[in-house]
Amino acid sequence: MALACAIRYSDRPFVQPLQAKASSMTDVGGITAEQLRSYIERIERLEEEKAELAANVREVYAEAKANGFDTKVMRQVLKLRKMDANDRAEQESLLDLYLHALGMAPDFAPADPTA
Repeated sequence: MALACAIRYSDRPFVQPLQAKASSMTDVGGITAEQLRSYIERIERLEEEKAELAANVREVYAEAKANGFDTKVMRQVLKLRKMDANDRAEQESLLDLYLHALGMAPDFAPADPTA
């Protein structure tokens, strides 16, 4: 008896038959077939959920872009928010150092007090 589990990747169904042999395949090479099938099916469900979440994220970015936000900058902000404060400060310091070394850093000289 064959069961079919469908996974959708980019709206193309991929069907893979799973063999369900209750008594003869319960333990093969130290692997329980039902346990393996359970893991595979759980992973398939999680992959489907992940694809749905990714689609939702794309929709939010599209909505933000439609309202005039720069999505590249939003992605950078999200990346920075995920970072530890110390890691972020170290990265900013290194960036500043590299920009100065390449002559690309803006010079923020103090204003001339005599002017």
